[in-house]
Amino acid sequence: MNDFPNFSVPASAKIPASAVPQSENDQTAWLRLARSRRVGPSTFIRLIREHGSAAAALQALPKVASEAGARGYAPCSLEQATKEIEAGHKAGAQMLCLGASDYPPLLALIPDPPPLLWAIGDPALTRKPTVGLVGARNASSIGQRMAAMLASDLGDAGFVIASGLARGVDTAAHKASLETGTIAVLAGGVETVYPRENQKLWESLAEQGLVLSEAPIGTSPQARHFPKRNRIISGLSLGIVVIEGAAKSGSLITARNALDQGREVMAVPGSPLDPRASGCNMLLRDGAALIRSGADVVECLSGPVQPHLPLEVPSQPSPTPPARTTNLEDQIKSLLGTTPILEDTVIRETALPAPDIMEAIFDLELAGAIQRHPGGLISLAP
Repeated sequence: MNDFPNFSVPASAKIPASAVPQSENDQTAWLRLARSRRVGPSTFIRLIREHGSAAAALQALPKVASEAGARGYAPCSLEQATKEIEAGHKAGAQMLCLGASDYPPLLALIPDPPPLLWAIGDPALTRKPTVGLVGARNASSIGQRMAAMLASDLGDAGFVIASGLARGVDTAAHKASLETGTIAVLAGGVETVYPRENQKLWESLAEQGLVLSEAPIGTSPQARHFPKRNRIISGLSLGIVVIEGAAKSGSLITARNALDQGREVMAVPGSPLDPRASGCNMLLRDGAALIRSGADVVECLSGPVQPHLPLEVPSQPSPTPPARTTNLEDQIKSLLGTTPILEDTVIRETALPAPDIMEAIFDLELAGAIQRHPGGLISLAP
């Protein structure tokens, strides 16, 4: 199966071509902006598009944050960014920046793509058709055999396999697709192997496949990192196959991310008496494609895939921005709680022009009043 050049991202969709880093200094500024406090993916893209470059955005950020209500705001320091870049080079990793030609093209189309990824291995694998295989860490022997069979069959059919290097299904899928192409997305630093028992598998992936992470070099994975990691697995993929996933599990989060990103969701059925299969059976009940073999996956993906493009943020600020008051920000906060909801829902509920609401949300995020989550969700900050 051929690569997918038709999935390359138009420069206007996310990052202006002129803003993509061209030098080491540019990369350092890019990393500083991405690591700055309260600058999530959506805010990063907005700052780049409004100011034209990471360096210009960094210079403007303290004033922008102050106007949003944040006191004493300081961006990520040059020293901190330099240390991370040196650590990345020492680990043998390269930085993939959103908008650059080596950035994963399908991932760039999701609503909240990582501004940068650390990569060890062959980034060209992300330009090939990819299927995500995810499932239980405590997978049964049958579940692991199914994961290996699907990974092998799909590899022979020309697909790259994406997963998360966890125990169980992930490990079986990676091992079975080493020869044909596999991508591991980590929740911690790209060089931080978790679980430790997969050290040799990580080494094989680094040599024969690809390891990716948006986390800073040296980050130890924590529970809060995994949902963000899961959106990358689905974002890299044309579709996700869930093999033994409980009703409340990371695999189901990945499936929901895939739906939000306009990707295909597929599941392997299991016994109603096995809790590990409850999530898969729920997905099938709700309309996911039933998978028995690699051929089923190929058939499911045989139609044209049209990932949904997110709404574009204007590349330039309005010359006469509408006046906003604290009342609008209070109105937005009154619609939010600690449970994340879609940003689009907030825009609809306020019944005001979308640019006004997006601007207010942007200010609230910089002020630390709200928090963004994968899938275009927002909530009040804890």
